[in-house]
Amino acid sequence: MKKIVIGTRGSRLALVQTYMVRDALLEHDPSLEIEVRVIKTKGDRFLQLALDASGDKGLFTKELEQELLEGSIDMAVHSLKDLPVEPVAGICVAALLPRECTCDVLLGRRLEELGPGAIVGTSSRRRAYQLRQHHPQLDIRPIRGNVETRIAKMRSGDYDAIVMAYAGLKRLGLEHEIAQVLPIEVMVPAPGQGAIAVHTRAEDEALIRLLSKIHHHQTALEVETERRLLSSLGGGCALPLGCLCQIEGSQARLEVFYAREDGSEALHRSLSSSLEGLAETLMALRNELLCLHEKR
Repeated sequence: MKKIVIGTRGSRLALVQTYMVRDALLEHDPSLEIEVRVIKTKGDRFLQLALDASGDKGLFTKELEQELLEGSIDMAVHSLKDLPVEPVAGICVAALLPRECTCDVLLGRRLEELGPGAIVGTSSRRRAYQLRQHHPQLDIRPIRGNVETRIAKMRSGDYDAIVMAYAGLKRLGLEHEIAQVLPIEVMVPAPGQGAIAVHTRAEDEALIRLLSKIHHHQTALEVETERRLLSSLGGGCALPLGCLCQIEGSQARLEVFYAREDGSEALHRSLSSSLEGLAETLMALRNELLCLHEKR
């Protein structure tokens, strides 16, 4: 097989995740020649652009997709939660690595240590609205930048605490920065959180076969369910939706949080379903969430 070029964003986390894919491929076939190529995305170039305000569902992915379609790279590695749910013609998700812990975490201080007016950094409405539901006394403000930049802003005194995903911190070896793992009752994660996805060209059968060797089916079943709900609501990663699917045997358990765009109303649901009845459960849930969205 010819040399494989894997495209990635240039942050340390993106590179670590790309090396995880590279190493998994090399473990399967040590003879592979693999190059990692950094590609800057719009989200990287405009660091002050608020994620939820941008309206751009492919903020961290479009440039990688373009390079893939043009043949400059053979694969692209993404955090699945950054990927738009709408498929891109000519591109497929050919592999998902085993999912990391899906939890969100607090850095800086624990929730019970944050008094009235304490400043908490997050640019996610999903996170902000859930925090406000349980702790309305907090002053929640947007924060941008890569993992290290956000931690530096907190340490400089701009924030008393920040919210981040456990998965990224673990992959960077920064678990020691975690003050508190937020329970699911307080913070439902984003659809696909903790999963690493690998894009390739839909016509490249050889690469699809290769990537199937590192594909994790349990992760795929769970995140596909979460993203199906996200897709049915017409949203991208900025939608104030939290969804976690956990499948054991023939049963699925769903934790869902959804809020109106302005955060004025929200709901949290815990559901169980057989795999056979999961599509029907998702449809009923979608209808309930849309009623909240359309309520005046």
